[in-house]
Amino acid sequence: MRKLSCLFFISILFTNISIAQKKKISLEEIWGGTFRTEGLDVLRSMKSGTEYTVLNFDRSTGTRSIDKYDYKTQQKVGTIVSSSEEIPPFSSYQFNKDESKLILATEVEPIFRRSRLGVYYIYDLASKSLTKIAEQKIQEPELSPDGSKVAYVFENNIYVRDLKSNTVKPITTDGKKGSIINGITDWVYEEEFAFVQAYEWNSDGTKIAFLRFDETNVPNFSMDVYGANLYQTQNQFKYPKAGEDNAVVSLHMYDVKKAITSTIDLGEAYYIPRIKWMNNPNYLSVQTINRHQDHLKLHEVNAKDNTVSILLEEKDDAYVDIHDNLTFLADDSFIWTSERDGYNHIYLHDEDGKLMNQVTKGPWEVTNYYGYDQNNDRIYYQSVENGSINRDVYSISSSGKNKKRLSNAEGTNSAAFSADYTYFINTFSNANTPFKYTLHKAIDGKKVKEIKDNTALKSKLAAYEISPKEFSTISINGNDLNMWMIKPTDFDANKEYPLLMYQYSGPGSQSVANRWNGANDYWYQMLASEGYIIACVDGRGTGLKGRDFKKVTQLELGKLEVEDQIAAADKLSELPYIDADRTGIWGWSYGGFMSTNALLKGSETFEMAIAVAPVTSWRFYDTIYTERYMQTPQENASGYDDNSPFNYPEMLKGDYLLVHGSGDDNVHVQNSMRMIEALIQADKDFEWAIYPDRNHGIFGGNTRNHLYKKMTEFAHKNLRDRPKTDKTIKSEEIKG
Repeated sequence: MRKLSCLFFISILFTNISIAQKKKISLEEIWGGTFRTEGLDVLRSMKSGTEYTVLNFDRSTGTRSIDKYDYKTQQKVGTIVSSSEEIPPFSSYQFNKDESKLILATEVEPIFRRSRLGVYYIYDLASKSLTKIAEQKIQEPELSPDGSKVAYVFENNIYVRDLKSNTVKPITTDGKKGSIINGITDWVYEEEFAFVQAYEWNSDGTKIAFLRFDETNVPNFSMDVYGANLYQTQNQFKYPKAGEDNAVVSLHMYDVKKAITSTIDLGEAYYIPRIKWMNNPNYLSVQTINRHQDHLKLHEVNAKDNTVSILLEEKDDAYVDIHDNLTFLADDSFIWTSERDGYNHIYLHDEDGKLMNQVTKGPWEVTNYYGYDQNNDRIYYQSVENGSINRDVYSISSSGKNKKRLSNAEGTNSAAFSADYTYFINTFSNANTPFKYTLHKAIDGKKVKEIKDNTALKSKLAAYEISPKEFSTISINGNDLNMWMIKPTDFDANKEYPLLMYQYSGPGSQSVANRWNGANDYWYQMLASEGYIIACVDGRGTGLKGRDFKKVTQLELGKLEVEDQIAAADKLSELPYIDADRTGIWGWSYGGFMSTNALLKGSETFEMAIAVAPVTSWRFYDTIYTERYMQTPQENASGYDDNSPFNYPEMLKGDYLLVHGSGDDNVHVQNSMRMIEALIQADKDFEWAIYPDRNHGIFGGNTRNHLYKKMTEFAHKNLRDRPKTDKTIKSEEIKG
């Protein structure tokens, strides 16, 4: 018995030595790129389906190149173009339809989240010649299908350059900053409908359809840019806040040969979130949706006479999501996704919009649609059939039969298919495995070859204290909610640990997913090594559990979601190894809105909260996002105000850190300023920080490192090292 005890002691001793010898992750390493994963940068299948291109960067020479690889062998078979003295370094590329020319982007500078200005060149693959599209910085250039022309936007007007005659012709002339935008979306469309280029060539290059935005009556938003000069400057742009005027959007058709523009009458179209040409060059599809976003129409426009008909309509008691899952087949019948049966699934419609059949069915969600192989009648998609925290790749016939699971590893799988659907490159990761890239046959999912697996990163991490992310569910308010938890590597169930909860909780979002680490996960590992338990719970309103679970928060953002976080914290605090008097919560953006409300409304549960770039009133946020879930403030005043934290600052009891970037064009610093003023007037003590000129991401230079150092020190002071209360001392005396 004594020998066994001795062996047990030695085992424990070696375990503790092993843990002690491991390194702790540091903030400098996280934000310095120490744990960066390798990927396949800007991969595109070539039309042959046997080869693909990748944008590569040679760090030793500083050269960028577009290299061509063979799918089957995975060997590099050539270089299409590389930067040199004649060809400036480029950051992205785009082929025309017949792959005879490339557009290369250089000197790119961001405008907002997705929009960019840049100097663009056309590279001719046959002649190896380089042509600058315009002397000025322009937006969204696109080659015509045959490569003879290029369209682009400059100062809110659309231009077409004929590459043979070297002439430039304006399509529009009325573009004006702060008033009229042609061919480019306004701020709110870019942010919420997730696209910038608002024009498109038809399949034979004879017509260009484009959107025109009249934002004259949209209220102006301004923010100071402090910079480094003697006087600050001011950035002004149109930003429609909830209940205010949106831009008036209209659809237009330009005949390239005749140089004539016509206006398309779409009736009472309020938003036009998508335009897409069909295979037939005379037919354009257009999606429109009303201001409440609960009634979507898919239109067909006959470009010969500009007549409009409706192919299908989608209605929902809450809202209809906008997506890009629309594929026109050879005869212009089409594939579409919809939540009409309560879950997001794939549907097949004929060319007149009539439903032919529902392709996928079940109490699970299709999360991505990859395309349709018409030759083999296979639809390829990604779904959560294997559990809502996992993703797998599947194929199925258009009849809904012969479904095949093409990925086999449990975690997050996504696919990039060759143009002819012979192969796909699978990207896999889970909570324990960094990204792995493998080549597979599309017909049966059989693996052909390993491409890249990030083993170097995994080997590097072996030297650090890394705790597993434990997945489970927790029963809260009648729902089994997905949860993950990270414990210290030397976790002792007989000890009590502070609990830090993270959440985002925005409609349709997901934070609990079986995938590889993001930067925050490394921060959580650092905190775990310093004595914390970290947990995340996806409450009601989050995604991938069906329509009803997602849309239950309609008209009252921040009510049920906050109730779930408070209840989850209370339940976790019942665990013997969690200290109920050291419970914190943090979040960013929507998560900052949530953490602020959780601290105020859950003052008996949470001792500490950190809010980064939070919304503090949905009255301050944009029309498209906010009204989708809340309708307008004029229609739903209580929904806006009852969960706006600066309306009840007197409820603050715990320790609160509020952080914002002054250059945030998305969630304006106004949100935090109003919260700060309310807390001051309520005579509440709190901490706050403003990062000058930083946008919603609060990054650049040392900024992220500084921010996370501040948050870490705040958590240590007010959570980990929080003085014991009378309640805690009495509880320990009872246990003793």
